Amino acid sequence: MQPDRDAHRTQTQLERIIFFSDAVFAIAITLLVIEIKVPEIHGAGEGELLRAIFRLLPKFMGFVLSFAIIGLYWTRHHFMFGYVIDYTGKLIWLNLFLLFGIALMPFSTGLFGEYSTPSTMHLKTPLIIYVLNICFLGLMNLLLARYIGNPGNRVISRDLDPQLFKELKTRAALVPVVFLLAIPVAFINDYLARYVPILVPVAMKILRRRRSKTEPKPEPLAE
Repeated sequence: MQPDRDAHRTQTQLERIIFFSDAVFAIAITLLVIEIKVPEIHGAGEGELLRAIFRLLPKFMGFVLSFAIIGLYWTRHHFMFGYVIDYTGKLIWLNLFLLFGIALMPFSTGLFGEYSTPSTMHLKTPLIIYVLNICFLGLMNLLLARYIGNPGNRVISRDLDPQLFKELKTRAALVPVVFLLAIPVAFINDYLARYVPILVPVAMKILRRRRSKTEPKPEPLAE
């Protein structure tokens, strides 16, 4: 009975970690939209309302971008913990640091969106803070993937294909590297720096193509 009791306790503790993590992801992704305030206009003119909505576009674009980023990291978190069968103190702390970066996203997104208008786009600090937030998330996701994917830490099942976590670590490093390009670009062209994140799906597609070329092709069936 003791092994069954220990296995049940471990499963319960893992569920607590996952439920807590999902709650942080859900709250952070919901708080993003709070930064987009409903415009207040004086009068009832359609033109004035449309202009007010147009002025919210930088904040809305920041919301869409951060929503996609948090969603991406949630899917990676969901994938990794789908293979976790045990936990350690280090695993808990690495997960907490990742959640710390997620919890910061509404603030850095709000700051970035507020100062992405044509009159404030020359300010570099909001962009740098936003990029550093993304880089911190990428670093913690990479460290978490390395720890979980290491068989010596004994937190995953033994029959796991190590290639899965190798690819996950590559993707974890790819996102912050692309975002880091926005900082030097901002010192050349403020407007262009805001579009650097578009390179993320492009880089992902290139990575998938390279992986498909290196994968061994199945042997033809004998007649």
